[in-house]
Amino acid sequence: MKQDYDVLIVGGGLAGNCLALALQGSDLNIAIVEASTREQLHNSPAGDRALALASGTVHMLEALGIWPAAKALATPIKTIHVSDQGHFGKTRLSAKKEGVAALGYVITARDLEDVVSQLVAQADIEQICPARVIGIASDDHLAHISLKQQDSSLNISARLVIGADGGQSTVRKLLEIDQAVTEYQQTAIVTTIKTEIGHDNVAYERFTSSGPLALLPFKDDYAVVWTRSKEDAEQLLLDNEDEFLANLQACFGYKLGRFSLTAPRRSFPLSLVRAKSMYSGRVVIIGNAAHQLHPVAGQGFNLGLRDVVQLAENLLDAAQQGGDIGEQALLEQYAAQRQKDHDTVINFTDSLVKLFSSQWLSLAAARNSGLALFDLVPGAKKQLARHAMGLNARMPHVGSRRRV
Repeated sequence: MKQDYDVLIVGGGLAGNCLALALQGSDLNIAIVEASTREQLHNSPAGDRALALASGTVHMLEALGIWPAAKALATPIKTIHVSDQGHFGKTRLSAKKEGVAALGYVITARDLEDVVSQLVAQADIEQICPARVIGIASDDHLAHISLKQQDSSLNISARLVIGADGGQSTVRKLLEIDQAVTEYQQTAIVTTIKTEIGHDNVAYERFTSSGPLALLPFKDDYAVVWTRSKEDAEQLLLDNEDEFLANLQACFGYKLGRFSLTAPRRSFPLSLVRAKSMYSGRVVIIGNAAHQLHPVAGQGFNLGLRDVVQLAENLLDAAQQGGDIGEQALLEQYAAQRQKDHDTVINFTDSLVKLFSSQWLSLAAARNSGLALFDLVPGAKKQLARHAMGLNARMPHVGSRRRV
């Protein structure tokens, strides 16, 4: 049967564009559908988010040809300092002690998206933009997609449709895939600050009773991800600049001297959201369309990129062997491959949120003893460092590219 495309990717953000780059050079006929213009995506407030790229993620970005351009916009993390406000427990992770150049890197979502979208444009990958998906149906051979493009309607078909359209995924909603949702009743405030004392490539994760505070070295400044209760966050956003900085300083201390704001304050509500299925018919969902995490350990994008490269690996292998890239057996295999990684990372971040938000004396003592233990026991610290660097799970390769 004739199809318009082999692979139709819905979503022209990081996950969708990275997948397109992973599949380029194959014999697969690929197109990307995106509802927003490139300018709208670039100007989105979500672009202000600081992404912590684990070492494993950097290896995958290198394999996809993305890292050379992105590296110039990223700041290396050479030390991670973890502490619990008001308690003795702390631990430090060092790139030097782990024998690596950096434990990870910090880059804004906007900068990485710009690099990836430019590479997609240069690769001459077909883009249907702006266009909205309004209907999806699968039969034994093809997925059929209805699009709305300005005042026109367009019906196209593909052997496989991939929903990479973010947390509010239209694809997931059209497929009626349910989600398991945990509301944390917390809000993340993101901004950028300048400190009197230079960052020296040290990242701080400070746990407080109202949520974690992360200071991530970014260029000459620090990117701030500050988790507070919804009520506290609303007030902090209403406070004038001096009041906000006084509260932030009280939470972190004066280890880095006085703070000053260098960017607007923005906020994002926090919840744990997980789709109850990764596929339906000839459609699979990846990245934020399948899972949204608390930012406590900075694992969201890292987990999503592993979705991308695992799916790309499976599709390229199937295509090389002349198989059906949209068959249920392949999508079942992909879901099974990703299940353990999803379970591990999601349970880890969810447990961190709950453990470090509790003020019960027994839990406070246990977590501080744990932090102190990590700082004293080399084997325990190495395991924590491997987790932080995203090296505790298998790194998928992408087609015939070198294994990462």
